[in-house]
Amino acid sequence: METGRRRALMGFLGTICVLAATSLQADSGQSAQPQSAFKLGIAPHTSARVILEMYQPLRISLEKSLGLPVEVLTAPDFTEFAKRMVDQEYDIAVTTGHQARLAQTDAGYAPLLTYQADFRAVALVAGKGPIRTAKDLQGKPVLGLSPSSLVTLWGQRWMKQNGLGSTPIRYVSASDSVAQLVLSGEASAAFTSLANYQKLSGDMQTQLRFLTISEPMAGRVYVLNKRRAAIREKVDAALWAFADSAEGRSYFEKNKLDGYRKLRPKELEAMDPFAADVRQVLKQGGK
Repeated sequence: METGRRRALMGFLGTICVLAATSLQADSGQSAQPQSAFKLGIAPHTSARVILEMYQPLRISLEKSLGLPVEVLTAPDFTEFAKRMVDQEYDIAVTTGHQARLAQTDAGYAPLLTYQADFRAVALVAGKGPIRTAKDLQGKPVLGLSPSSLVTLWGQRWMKQNGLGSTPIRYVSASDSVAQLVLSGEASAAFTSLANYQKLSGDMQTQLRFLTISEPMAGRVYVLNKRRAAIREKVDAALWAFADSAEGRSYFEKNKLDGYRKLRPKELEAMDPFAADVRQVLKQGGK
């Protein structure tokens, strides 16, 4: 009988504890569900492993400033990234100017800022190889990053201007490998960004040569999803706070980005022809 009373009392006290905990959680404004993560989408300008490592300082800084968990996301290639961006999968997308313009015009993203360092596309060839002029590429294998990457679209226009419109381009998923493929002879030239070239080892750089280099274009631009419009000022302040921090300065120096800057008037509008190319690629299903 005594045992029965003891069990009943323990059950009663357990119920009181559960109710008290539930009430405390409600009073403190906490939810049983985890907070929705803030999704930072980074265009696949290099491998996923390098992107996750590269953007860790920014992720940590944004978490502290916004009071939200932040996830760094990317995609297998630029075309898939553009698709996911237009489908509203990212809260912030960081991508080259032509896709940033597409995000602005077709998906309602708001441009925030870009990097101070110039963005240029380059055509890499083997330094001691036979390719000396554009005409030498006739019928030779050429590499691009994906049908919708800015360096590839710029490269295709350059090839067409030089009478190479019928020369096929093969696409690779990551810029890390294009230099190796050129040096191994599997490709005669490859389009990539100047920034990615500068990240190669000094030994590899000395074995390569620029066949051509573009004028400066709108590089990686931060655009904010319209669903986060209510916290735009907070997000903007968080990014500039990161830029002023020791971690931010180290990030800019390590990646040769020089810092953030505001976009210049009409800078994104100049990307309209390339944005139209991406739009067409997406309509064709990425082909």
